[in-house]
Amino acid sequence: MTQPLVTILDDEPEIRRILTDALEDAGFRTQSFSRAREFEAALNRVTPDVCLVDLSLPDTDGLALVHRLALEQGAAVIIISGRVQVQDRVTGLELGADDYITKPFDPAEVVARIRARLRTPRNQTPHSDKAEFNGWTAHFDRYVLEDGSGSETPFSHAEGEVLRLFLESPKRLISRGQMQESLGGAAGDSFDRAMDVRISRLRTKLGEDPKNPRLIKTIYGAGYIFLGDVDWK
Repeated sequence: MTQPLVTILDDEPEIRRILTDALEDAGFRTQSFSRAREFEAALNRVTPDVCLVDLSLPDTDGLALVHRLALEQGAAVIIISGRVQVQDRVTGLELGADDYITKPFDPAEVVARIRARLRTPRNQTPHSDKAEFNGWTAHFDRYVLEDGSGSETPFSHAEGEVLRLFLESPKRLISRGQMQESLGGAAGDSFDRAMDVRISRLRTKLGEDPKNPRLIKTIYGAGYIFLGDVDWK
């Protein structure tokens, strides 16, 4: 079996070396880049399983790059950055990153988080890439939501993971623990914030009233329930 491919974008040679050594020792294939233009050119040839992206890049806005990756690539996107403020983490997650790791980091933790992102949900069942619900169609092959008029709204890879989880288990309570087990990531405040951001963005894209959402209901202290009628195509 081909080992997962992880691409590394960071302009610091020592960071690239540390990550490459740790990942290859753990059995991953790697490609590393110091410039965004080289990184994006490589993505036109092959789609990695995970992209590790620094935000402080010399030739592009790291956050804008993360947003493009989340919308256009099927890969998971993990930010590795020296920016430690909560707002930086929230912004990165809002723009579509799957996880956020701050520098300095333990290479073993990076490997563990990548493995968590790639872990296949144990309860996942076969399905197509298109689901219809309450006047909406979710196209997971193209990462867009289509409304009844045919208008399309893109969603990120991270948002798509949460939406797929809801659509696969409609009208059933999904706890935070179940979300963490299915989607991967380290449990705790960082994971909870990431889920809050993704669910908030999904509600906005679905035209939900944030004070009284019809489709994605919060059950305080327990989790969430998706109340739509789902038909997988």
